[in-house]
Amino acid sequence: MDQDIIFKALADTSRRTLLDLLFQHDGRSLVELQAHLPMTRFGTMKHLQVLEDAKLITTRKVGREKLHYLNAVPIQMVYDRWVSKYAQPWARTLVDLKYSLEDEMAERPTRVFEIFIRTTPAQLWQALIDGALTQQYYMGTRVESTWTPGAKYRYLTPDGGVLLQGQVLEINPPHRLVTTFQPTWNIEAYAQPSKVIWEITQVGSACRVTVTHEGLDPTSALTPQLSTGWAQILSGLKTLLETGAPLVIERTTEGNA
Repeated sequence: MDQDIIFKALADTSRRTLLDLLFQHDGRSLVELQAHLPMTRFGTMKHLQVLEDAKLITTRKVGREKLHYLNAVPIQMVYDRWVSKYAQPWARTLVDLKYSLEDEMAERPTRVFEIFIRTTPAQLWQALIDGALTQQYYMGTRVESTWTPGAKYRYLTPDGGVLLQGQVLEINPPHRLVTTFQPTWNIEAYAQPSKVIWEITQVGSACRVTVTHEGLDPTSALTPQLSTGWAQILSGLKTLLETGAPLVIERTTEGNA
């Protein structure tokens, strides 16, 4: 990841406004975003392209419309590199609280995350289904499944607890995996399962990984935590496959930070 490109993209007020708009309500069209800026559609398109080039947003075609989604992964990686090890515990707690309160007020039924990883589709796929590998980037958990259509899967913590479970809806190695998503650490916070789509596309010597999380509950306190969680998981996956070593993120044990 070229962090210079990210910092340059964030340096412009209009582009930061666009990111704020997508944070408030994800999946907006060009027309919807342009309405909030004092510039033409062409000017808005140029700013959106800069953000897309920096991987700060992703896009999806829905019918004839091109919808834009905030991609939290690069920002999380910048945070892990430059902020996490310097931040005070109370500062992280206040930021998380702010985002949680704002997310409760926003309708964001779908989240889209994208990252490029220097690896092959086969190696990346193995990292998704191999428990020995998931425990190095997926919150320390081992995944278990037969990985066939209709099969169950579980992410197990080191003490044998179940962090997450669901069902395999669609599987097409090494390009596409669709599952239900049922957190088990707080069943009441997310009683109904949502859906996660993994898509892997080879781009030269790298792979583009797109994770689409659909059917989120905008009223659940768990929803804003999921964005942070996905960003950390994808950052860890990238580091593991490109360096062979797990990503070490300094975390405090004080309070909720």
